[in-house]
Amino acid sequence: MKLIYVSGKYRDNSSIGVIENIFHATEASYRLWGKGWAVICPHMNTAHFRDLPHKLIMPGDFEMVRRCDALYMLKGWQESKGAVAEHKLALSLGLEILYEE
Repeated sequence: MKLIYVSGKYRDNSSIGVIENIFHATEASYRLWGKGWAVICPHMNTAHFRDLPHKLIMPGDFEMVRRCDALYMLKGWQESKGAVAEHKLALSLGLEILYEE
């Protein structure tokens, strides 16, 4: 079974926006599991870790990307500095990259 990492916007200016981003990633993860992937959903892994700075979370996210076979980019991923960095890393590693339609 191949392992895929869901990448997309997490942070938002409002708590509702964060909840919507987590829900979006969770729904995509559900669909990917249904297609036979094992899924890492970092949005759920660090759900509501509001006070942890980006610089502490991203090294762990990068490590998870390195261990995956593929990256799944959620719609709007370009609006997230973290997702852009994860995409760049996946390209450098030669991972398969899928994009949400």
